[in-house]
Amino acid sequence: MTVASRDSVVDSELADFATLVGTDDPVCVVGGRTQWEVGGLPRPGTREVVAPAGVVSHQPEEMIVRVRAGTTVAALDSVLAMGGQMVALDPVDPASATVGGVLAVGHSGIRRLRYGPARDTVLEVRFVSARGQLVKAGGPVVKNVTGYDLCRLLVGSLGTLGLIGEVVLRCHPRPAAHRWFGSVEPGAVDPFAVFGRLYRASSVLWDGAHVWVLLEGHPDDVDAQAADVLGPGFAEVAGPPSLPVGGRLSLAPGNLRALSGVGRSGRWVAQVGVGTVQADEPSAVAAALSLPWPPAVAPRIVVLHHELKQRFDPDGRLNPGRLVAGP
Repeated sequence: MTVASRDSVVDSELADFATLVGTDDPVCVVGGRTQWEVGGLPRPGTREVVAPAGVVSHQPEEMIVRVRAGTTVAALDSVLAMGGQMVALDPVDPASATVGGVLAVGHSGIRRLRYGPARDTVLEVRFVSARGQLVKAGGPVVKNVTGYDLCRLLVGSLGTLGLIGEVVLRCHPRPAAHRWFGSVEPGAVDPFAVFGRLYRASSVLWDGAHVWVLLEGHPDDVDAQAADVLGPGFAEVAGPPSLPVGGRLSLAPGNLRALSGVGRSGRWVAQVGVGTVQADEPSAVAAALSLPWPPAVAPRIVVLHHELKQRFDPDGRLNPGRLVAGP
């Protein structure tokens, strides 16, 4: 993939995107449709548009990349690899998932334990408002940014507040070693004890019977942790387990221990140290933990969401049908 220079052509593509979004009818952005049903489907009759694609610039010395929202995560990764860097977005299908789609959904990947949530990756966003205007929020130099953090607000908003056209993302050095390990005997490893002994693991996954650990960094450090911390109870594996797709629960990391008594309420995989649980039957897992499903939202949060929607999209034309449309 060729990295484009940032010039008037790039800016004109964003302007064309704003024109495409327009000002009147219901509209939504379509990416790779890898998480299309999250938050509910757009209402029938909603016009679909596609965000511009391409890596605009990569500045390895500043550890930032400017990329358009329609770019697939795999295409972005191939460009960053040439500079020895990466962005830890980690969708299940990077060849299809787009950068804008991953950020609009806001689900952090399985390396959140080390690299933080997806929203912390975003430094700047250029998005199209409900009025068809191109708006810039944030900036690559954080100390020069003032006002509300609209970047974080847009991440996870499912395109209901603005349609992302381009972002500046924070990069990380590409690890020299990247190795997954899985426990050998079912139930023989305490995931929380392993987590407590590891130094900066990138991911620790647990399904009630098995534990998977991702170690990244200098090869010598990875080898040492594999030998001294994981030991013979683990063997190197090709990658993480397939993740359930029925839904996600968010628990306090310290409350994950309660899952050990859940039994087999459908298959689930928990991110130890993070609290995210992905499950085939999230309602069954929630019921076993005496939690409401869908998760209860405090009334004041519902009111805040509606107030934000009213300010950003008073006519409800951006992704109608997603999230809660009205009080």
